[in-house]
Amino acid sequence: MFKHKEKKENNGGNEKIKGILHSKWFFGIIAIILIAIFCIAMTPVTLQNDMFYTIKIGEQITETGIDMQDHFSWHEGLAYTYPHWLYDLITYYIYAGFGMTGIYVTTCILTAILGISLYIVNTKIAKNQLVSLILTVIVIYILRGYIAARAQLVTFILFVWIIYCIEMFLKNRKIRYAVGLVFISTLIANLHVAVWPFIFVLFLPYIAEYLIALIAEVTIYRKIHIKLLNFRIKRLSKSEKNTEKRLKLEEDLKNTIDKNEKIKIKREETLKNPYKIKFHKNPNVKWLILVMIICAFTGLLTPLGDTPYTYLYKTMEGNTTQNINEHLPMTIIDETEALSAIIVILAILTFTKTKIKLSDLFMISGLCLLMLASRRQVTMFCLIGVFIVNKMICGLFEIYTKDGIERLTNLITGKVGYIVMILVMLGLSYHFYEPKQNDEYIDDTAYPVQACDYILENIDLGKARFYNEYNYGSYMIYRGIPVFIDSRADLYAPEFSGKEDDIFMDFINTSSIGEFYEDTFEKYDITHVITYKNSKMNMIIKETNDPNYKELYEDDYFTIYERLDV
Repeated sequence: MFKHKEKKENNGGNEKIKGILHSKWFFGIIAIILIAIFCIAMTPVTLQNDMFYTIKIGEQITETGIDMQDHFSWHEGLAYTYPHWLYDLITYYIYAGFGMTGIYVTTCILTAILGISLYIVNTKIAKNQLVSLILTVIVIYILRGYIAARAQLVTFILFVWIIYCIEMFLKNRKIRYAVGLVFISTLIANLHVAVWPFIFVLFLPYIAEYLIALIAEVTIYRKIHIKLLNFRIKRLSKSEKNTEKRLKLEEDLKNTIDKNEKIKIKREETLKNPYKIKFHKNPNVKWLILVMIICAFTGLLTPLGDTPYTYLYKTMEGNTTQNINEHLPMTIIDETEALSAIIVILAILTFTKTKIKLSDLFMISGLCLLMLASRRQVTMFCLIGVFIVNKMICGLFEIYTKDGIERLTNLITGKVGYIVMILVMLGLSYHFYEPKQNDEYIDDTAYPVQACDYILENIDLGKARFYNEYNYGSYMIYRGIPVFIDSRADLYAPEFSGKEDDIFMDFINTSSIGEFYEDTFEKYDITHVITYKNSKMNMIIKETNDPNYKELYEDDYFTIYERLDV
């Protein structure tokens, strides 16, 4: 009797454990922990070049405020737009309190928040935790080259939540989602003004679907014709002489309305089961348009004047996007992950019965075009496109193997399944973390660490005018050395600088030897040159034994010259 009771209690305990393991909240907790670990493992230790000027600009803001002037180049009177002033300021405070370790830890935290946000929003939109977990890991892996201590990492997170707010607002029109959109828009306008206009791109597919549905409805149901008939009947009813004509019009109106009712029934049946593309006229889109208009005014809630409205236009007007690698058009054959994603989407749509919402089709098509136009937009293609792919995959399972995905989920959420999943994720995380565990925050092969030590100890910065290269100019700023150029490309373009000289293009032409370096140096009264040891310029100076350049310093990666004929 006691054994039987004990057995029942054990069975009850086992059922309780099994219930916990199969519960959505338990799977969600495990998934979030594993995603956070994976994201931290994917975060690079070595800092990217923009971080160095970010620290100094944040420090400068605390001292002089936002004066729309550059303080770090030796070029005089350059106008600076402070495109991510709030991020710069926050980063400086983190650096001032915790040093480079604080920046690295913050980047790890932000990357983990990005991964967790992707997972949560995916589960809210597509309702499948397992698929959401897998897709989140894939997206973080694809974005690994863009994970860095930069303002874009924060805006990645915010764009994910913009999609969530839009989807939820269209679903139930709750005011909190509209407030969320306005708040996020304000944040982006201050954190990273260059990507602020992209917010409005995300609204467009939903609005386009609504407009097409509206136009289709007006055309199919001939609403204009019905209104015209009503107007004519009302006008004729005032005159008894036109009774016969009025009766004829009323008959025509009745026939049109009856015909419309038949069309409406048939159309509703078709819309319930369309061939490929689903669309309907969501009345909440009208309110979404109002929210978008309100968001357009959040660009005024910055200390940057009209910069949120003019920055993108000026950038596209200039030459910087044509000469910076991440802004160039994508060579799709070199982007294996993006090509694979496009093939998967086309295969699902072409060879299966899966359907896609018209707004999703517009969104994925637009993101694909943006990605092909600029390779950095692969980030948006992945971040936003993953929600659409998730819905398509879940739709695929719903049509072909609903029981199969449920069985797989039950298998994964068993004891053995959890152990395998945890071991796989931890193994992947260690695989990506292991190669960089001994990395330094500052890579002295990419940045002139020792060379800057020499400059600060031996050269009078008050009289020196250094020519340097784009990729390490920000590190020189970090060390307090005025520069010819750095990775704030817009600062050196005439569209932004307020100067006639195009400093950016002068650098591009000089560094590529498209223009004789001596002509550039004479134009800008250069006194010293710091260059990569393997640069074309350094090779020419060494090979020709140019007497106008006195070598002051050389290490394994950098060389410093004094220009004698100044």
